[in-house]
Amino acid sequence: MTRIFNDPADFADEALAGFCDAHSDLVRQVEGGAVRRGRPAAPKVAVITGGGSGHYPAFAGIIGPGFADGAVVGNIFTSPSTQQAYSVAKAANSGAGVVFTYGNYAGDVMNFGMASERLNAEGIRAENVLVTDDIASASPAEIEKRRGIAGDFVVFKVMGAAAEAGLDLDSVVRLGRKANDSTRTIGTAFSGCTFPGADQPLFRLPEGHMGLGLGIHGEPGLFDTELPTAVELGQELVRRVLEEAPSDGPARLAVILNGLGSTKHEELFVLWRTVAPLLREAGYTLVMPEVGELVTSLDMAGASLTLTWLDDELEQYWTAPALTPAYRRGSVGFDVAASEEAPEDLVAEAADYSSTEPSREYAAKCLSALDTTATLLRSAESMLGDLDAIAGDGDHGRGMVRGSAASFEAANLAYSSGAGAGSVLIAAGDAWADKAGGTSGVLWGAGLRAFGERIGDAEIPTPEVLAQSVRAFADRIASLGKAEIGDKTMMDSLLPFASSLEERVAGGTPVEQAWEAAADDAREAAAATADLRPLKGRARPLAEKSLGTPDPGATSLAMVFAAVGPHFTEVPVAAATK
Repeated sequence: MTRIFNDPADFADEALAGFCDAHSDLVRQVEGGAVRRGRPAAPKVAVITGGGSGHYPAFAGIIGPGFADGAVVGNIFTSPSTQQAYSVAKAANSGAGVVFTYGNYAGDVMNFGMASERLNAEGIRAENVLVTDDIASASPAEIEKRRGIAGDFVVFKVMGAAAEAGLDLDSVVRLGRKANDSTRTIGTAFSGCTFPGADQPLFRLPEGHMGLGLGIHGEPGLFDTELPTAVELGQELVRRVLEEAPSDGPARLAVILNGLGSTKHEELFVLWRTVAPLLREAGYTLVMPEVGELVTSLDMAGASLTLTWLDDELEQYWTAPALTPAYRRGSVGFDVAASEEAPEDLVAEAADYSSTEPSREYAAKCLSALDTTATLLRSAESMLGDLDAIAGDGDHGRGMVRGSAASFEAANLAYSSGAGAGSVLIAAGDAWADKAGGTSGVLWGAGLRAFGERIGDAEIPTPEVLAQSVRAFADRIASLGKAEIGDKTMMDSLLPFASSLEERVAGGTPVEQAWEAAADDAREAAAATADLRPLKGRARPLAEKSLGTPDPGATSLAMVFAAVGPHFTEVPVAAATK
């Protein structure tokens, strides 16, 4: 259990600030994360790692010469936002381009991808390298769907060393993908992890059991089994990883025996006593193995085994020196400038709003809708988190609370500055995506922005425009998330709502009644997701565990749309035609 905290919502931010102060000789804090304290003497590729908090020393702990140039730090177990990734990249860029590298999770893929698009549009070349090492999360036939766990560390290390050696962006990206293709990991959990402020773990295991195939966000294992002896566990981990050994692969291995947060080093050494001989008996030479905590999961008790098959090129960068707050190897003699001057801060220009009085009237209703949303989600945080913990990482409630609170604050500021309805909703969407992070954060943020763009700042929307705005919300989310009805996502309640509203408005039903009926349809559709197996997101590998539980994203969306209906529909729409 995490016992040292103030406000649980501030835990990740306070931990980052404390980390940057404690290691101020090596790192400095910037918006969205941290970067190296010293600037490179000559332009070099900036390797930027990232993901949610709760995994220390991943990701900020490996910033430094020979490793990462920066880390984007999201909330606990939650993808950082597009703005956070963009900000860290701008601070770390020294003129040779940037590469984001991270585990294969939907929220990370969306947010880092959109940050890359933004950087490329500004003339800063940006690439992405995804880590897909977890053999338990998908079959070899669907290897592109695998998530990234402790294998992150090897991929990041190879890329960081290659960039430090002066290789260009294409070469660093090639080596990162090569390292990923050569890396496999299997993990197991002995107990669940607990969020700061929570009074129980995300999941529990029966006494004397372990969950095989865990993820690093507190997801439960793919199946539970009786807790074996150290020898039996070592045999099981080695057997499963070697099942995916390349038939003609190198005979030299980088090996990581990783602790997940509460497993003591002594326990790992006992396990190593079985793992190492088995690998050597299989004909492998172990190259600079690592035994310890490198990619953790808060206070989870568990361990993972990572193997990377090394050719001469990969071994050169795996064994290269590094100097970071949490990891040091060899003698570092890099030429790093001593200047502590930070690049110019990114200063947002003040918005210049232009709106009509009718739109300002409707903007006040939109602001009330956002306030209602934030209040509703605060009261539902625990329930939504419990739903998400069945087959996910339990962060949906907290993410929705952070996003909705930030959206209301930003919308209120925009309204106070003269914004019309569309601009209020756009400001709300951008803030939701920035502060919530994760998959739901980027989707809700993008959807609200699309809703606002269609509403505009000129008039009170007619029922037809309101229905079109909801459709724009749904279409934007569908284009980003690539989910459909039946995938067990928020789309299972969103698409029925949008279609129901359009059909009723087109048929002449008063907009208040149309919205209320559409909300009923969304609630029924959300409840029906209990019978579905998830086909998208982190819950997909745990499809059987998800059966019988409604999707948290579909549930929260149905709740919100039911609550905000009176605010969006109570304005006399006839005023829009006068």
